[in-house]
Amino acid sequence: MEIKNYMDLAKAIESGEKEIVLENSVSVPNGIKLKEGQKLIGKDENIFLSFINGDGIALTGNNELKNIAIQTTPAKRAIYIDSNLKDLGKISLKDLTVTGVVQLLTRGENMELSVDIDGLDIVSADARSYPERPMKYGVIVYQGALTIYNFNPKEGSKITVKAENVSVGREKAPVLGSGVFISGFNDEAGPVTVEKLTTLDVYSNGMIPTGQPNLITGGIFIVYGTRAKKIVSKGVVKTYGTNDMVLDVWGKVDDWTTKEEVTSYGASGIGFVNFGEVDKFKAEKTVSTHGLGARGFNQYDGTIKDAYFEKIVTVGDGSIGMQFSKPVGKITVGSGVSTLGSTGQTLVKGVIMELAADGISVLEGGEIDKLTVNGDVTTEGEEVICYHINGGKVKEFALKGKLSAKGSDSKEVKIENGGETDEKDIKDYM
Repeated sequence: MEIKNYMDLAKAIESGEKEIVLENSVSVPNGIKLKEGQKLIGKDENIFLSFINGDGIALTGNNELKNIAIQTTPAKRAIYIDSNLKDLGKISLKDLTVTGVVQLLTRGENMELSVDIDGLDIVSADARSYPERPMKYGVIVYQGALTIYNFNPKEGSKITVKAENVSVGREKAPVLGSGVFISGFNDEAGPVTVEKLTTLDVYSNGMIPTGQPNLITGGIFIVYGTRAKKIVSKGVVKTYGTNDMVLDVWGKVDDWTTKEEVTSYGASGIGFVNFGEVDKFKAEKTVSTHGLGARGFNQYDGTIKDAYFEKIVTVGDGSIGMQFSKPVGKITVGSGVSTLGSTGQTLVKGVIMELAADGISVLEGGEIDKLTVNGDVTTEGEEVICYHINGGKVKEFALKGKLSAKGSDSKEVKIENGGETDEKDIKDYM
């Protein structure tokens, strides 16, 4: 059924028409709710569906939205789930340009959902007001412009996801809150399985006040209860605010590749922070952070089996290049690690702490099977250390470049508090 105006649209939805084709752009006074099995499709690429008041399109199950530009005010939900169905079937979002939050959150009676996304561009959104927020490690996480969230702890509840060609925000005009947010109910209940996630450019800003210790966001955040089998970040991923992680894992990731730069511009931001289990990670371009206490890579909990970073650069006091406090497998750096900062405050597991901008830091509890750095490790701040083994252990270390501590009272190597390292490539610095 072809639709030319709002009255046609309302009648088509009410009558249960299965395929509703928008022939013209339509302004809607309030939100609409599709019935189970209904599809809403734009006839051509210039179809615009705008919602003057409140949220946009509520989905109930087995719905498809395709080839439409959808606009609400950024803090409202442009697309969301409102259903009591046990099995929501497949929800398909294809070739959509959206202003507002896309929130696919299941709760209550919802037990099963399959999400199929291909071509979703969220231009602007503000996800900070939504109350369902994961909490662990002393912090709470804002939802994202794209939120996929199993909020049902009942046994047997599940969401499966295939999402490709997802873009979020714009350069210097990021979405507010997290960017892409995928979460289960917790570690034990309400799982989400991501078969594949591919993103284009992602830009986000949590707008969190400086000094706030227990609130964070992520550009791409794989939260607890989520297993992501394959992630490919084809575009840049950038965050702009305080406590904004660029890439963050609390769940499990089998394989994640970033093709372009990973960048943070806020205080206490981290390029990639892992609290979960990652089998394989590869950053093909530079991971860089710019701000007080903004670190390149942190392994705080869980483990990572095999990680490759082409280059890590941090700019700011307290901004460590790489830090490990849990056992990991093989870590490789292609062309070096550099830090441009001294000692400063940073957020660590919900607590503000003083840290020096060391190049590589291995703390008590941290253990690396094999660490290979094919370039240099360089620090430029005062009283910092290029290679700092502070209670941790590095079983095998291959340094192809050199260690260079350029600041006053700085050192190339420091081993303390029972730390152990392979010394064959660093003995000249000790």
